[in-house]
Amino acid sequence: MATQQQLQHLYWRAGFGPRPQDAASGLPVRKALKQLLQDSKTVEPLGGPHMQYAEQLAMAPAPAADMRQDPQAPAMKRGALTAEQRKQQNRQIREAFYAMNTGWLERMATSPAQFREKLTFFWHGHFAARVRRPDAALQLNNTVRRLALGKFSDLLLAVSKEPAMLQFLNNQQNRKQRPNENFAREVMELFTIGRGQYTEQDVKEAARAFTGWGYDAQSQFVFRARQHDDGPKTFMGRTGNFGGEDILRILLERRETAAFITTKLYRFFVNDVPNAQHIQPLADAFYRSGYDIEDLMERMLSADWFYDAANVGTRIKSPVELLVGLRRQAGLQPADGRLLVFWQKALGQTLFQPPNVAGWPGGRNWIDSSSLLLRLQLPQVLLKQAEVNVALKEDENDIAPSLPKAERVLRTQNAAPVSIATVARLLDKVPAEQHPSRLGAFLLQAPLRPENLKRVQQLTAAAPVEQRLRIGLGALLSLPEYQLC
Repeated sequence: MATQQQLQHLYWRAGFGPRPQDAASGLPVRKALKQLLQDSKTVEPLGGPHMQYAEQLAMAPAPAADMRQDPQAPAMKRGALTAEQRKQQNRQIREAFYAMNTGWLERMATSPAQFREKLTFFWHGHFAARVRRPDAALQLNNTVRRLALGKFSDLLLAVSKEPAMLQFLNNQQNRKQRPNENFAREVMELFTIGRGQYTEQDVKEAARAFTGWGYDAQSQFVFRARQHDDGPKTFMGRTGNFGGEDILRILLERRETAAFITTKLYRFFVNDVPNAQHIQPLADAFYRSGYDIEDLMERMLSADWFYDAANVGTRIKSPVELLVGLRRQAGLQPADGRLLVFWQKALGQTLFQPPNVAGWPGGRNWIDSSSLLLRLQLPQVLLKQAEVNVALKEDENDIAPSLPKAERVLRTQNAAPVSIATVARLLDKVPAEQHPSRLGAFLLQAPLRPENLKRVQQLTAAAPVEQRLRIGLGALLSLPEYQLC
């Protein structure tokens, strides 16, 4: 019989946290996992009216002059724009990224396809790309979403042909007799086999194989045969007239690739510290299945050791997981949606804006003195019990500065108290003196330290009756224990 904590553990790792009704369902974890998989069968692309500008950009061809410089530049040549036109264009691009960012957060918080969105979030960091065209970024995101639970071989090939990735890793400049090694190197180091499993000569030969891979003004993959090096290449001990697809196939034939991907998934979904005894059987099954992601994840999340105490409440939530979890668990979100992007920037993780091709480092890197303070204050701000000042660095390429520059230091005060009626239903028929411990059992995956429980009990007991739940909720969400899942 599963405990409530085990069920909540599954919802945190395979999604973005349990809703009150999930915690109260009493489902066995295996049945809950089957339901999560079933709910994620349907693929719904991210988009809609609020992303109209990003979608329109995809239909707007760039002038030929722009194509020679950067086929993915916005439709009007930037050098030909007036200062006012450039300002307007930058504003439109920021608004498109802002809509994509907050639209995806909404999807994470509300979609029944929690597992697909969580895996899309994982692959978003694994196949990290940062480009200026919103339509290209959105197209990559939807390609990853569509294939997130399929075969890794299909996902790898599709992502490798995405204009956003080819542009970000400079493969548009990879041509016969002038090879650019950036794309080929990252495909091996970060996307497939991992560092130490290939030589510099392998990088050079793979780069030759990827010559001619590019994209057009409509963000569609194109193979330019005249730019392709069709000579023989020796890659990982094999010689042939290899193209890009051949390089990917050879990489997938190596068991080291299955081990590398399995280890990275394990660190994201189970524990930052890899356990070879758990990973090796999973990697072997992953390889034998033809890189079936859904099969691998079902094996991982249904393993008995997945629910061991060593893996529960031991992972630091990323900023996105923290923000979405506050919404799913307690219904907390800012009245001004722009704050969601500001908070992501302040906490170190902005969707569609990875720091580099390696993505976000995660783990203890999420926490420093300033980010921890903001993390602990956010619940009180959302419950209108506190204010906090957040200073953001100026960066004209960021989507976060969507307010005037004078407002980069932003007082993040929620406009009105949010409803906590859903959380209140968890406490039906529960004696008042047990409310803090019952609420803590739902909100926290890490054990609630006795001194913290006592402090919450004292705060709620001293508050007016009508404010006790709100005070207790804010106090529990502001504990260090809530930073873990």
